[in-house]
Amino acid sequence: MKALYFDHGATTPLRPEARETMVQIMEEEWANPASLHDPGRQARDRTEYARAEVAQSLGASPREILFTASGSESNNLAILGAARKRRRQGNHVITTPVEHPSVLETCRQLKREGFQVTKLPVDEHGLIRTRDVEEALTEETVLVSVMAANNEVGTRMPIREIAALTRKRGILFHTDAVQLFGQVPLDVQKLGIDLLSIGGHKIGGPKGVGALYLRKGVRLEPILFGGGQERGLRPGTLNLPGIAAMGTACRLAAVEAAETEVRLTRLRDHLWERIQREIGGVKQNGHPIHRLPNNLNLRFDRVEGQAVMLELNRRNVAVSSGSACSAGKQQPSHVLVAMGQTAEDAYQSLRITLGHHTTEWEIDQLVERLKDAIRDLRSRLPAS
Repeated sequence: MKALYFDHGATTPLRPEARETMVQIMEEEWANPASLHDPGRQARDRTEYARAEVAQSLGASPREILFTASGSESNNLAILGAARKRRRQGNHVITTPVEHPSVLETCRQLKREGFQVTKLPVDEHGLIRTRDVEEALTEETVLVSVMAANNEVGTRMPIREIAALTRKRGILFHTDAVQLFGQVPLDVQKLGIDLLSIGGHKIGGPKGVGALYLRKGVRLEPILFGGGQERGLRPGTLNLPGIAAMGTACRLAAVEAAETEVRLTRLRDHLWERIQREIGGVKQNGHPIHRLPNNLNLRFDRVEGQAVMLELNRRNVAVSSGSACSAGKQQPSHVLVAMGQTAEDAYQSLRITLGHHTTEWEIDQLVERLKDAIRDLRSRLPAS
């Protein structure tokens, strides 16, 4: 059987153009961008070219882009850096219980430092209400962090509306856009975002590189120390091959975003329709409309998601039973539990995520193998 990869929410294959960029940098422009000699200057110029590519893909200016090692590091820097910098103004931070662990654990650290952290509830679709955000804002609130789209169930949050609320009150708004970026057109100026995190490997770039959009005028405290790189906010020798490759991937993803959204939405809906019609006993997790175009999170009656995942793996299909960051943990998804599901329901869930090169033929092959997997699993159950 041909291998089928449907775990693009965890990571994506490196785009050929990004790979070519990496090879070129490693062979021709491998000097340290901080060095003062000519090779160093050339490397520095190449870094700034990539910074401009990332900025343009987000509707930002190059000066507003900081390079990091991952989307998770970007989240840490945005939340810790902003909250600590504004501590004299207040000590209240707002987030949700369905955020990525890099946000939840960072907010937990702030709580240990004396900050008040409010986790606003989500509905059964994983959606936060803008009104709840407005009612939770106080004179002490310095930061709101709400993800642009959930990494497990694909629900898209009303970040434009939330940003409008916080902007009126002079409160910073951060969003983890690691899953959303590259799936749909994204413009930080139109959205009114103050801080936004992205990661290279979710858009066909390499692992080990990410970026943080930092709106002009927003100040952060560094969370790492030891060098003056990235305006003193992210010390360490820059990963130029990764940065350059991420710049290439960002540029291409932004150019293709509108087309990607339409194409992946069509493929996702085709997949969902076939699964409902030909397999049955299945429910969709996440918002039915306001969701990522590439995400389909399903709950199959009477079978655990991890069992389905393993059966599909035997059939040469890669999917996941949740977030890659939670793989191996013997506990139900914190996202699904926050949405009101029981532990049993949460264990029955499976995440299928499409990618840039996913084809309709692959979708149809997935359905056939999924039918076999579900049939085999249900056949082993005791008669009710």
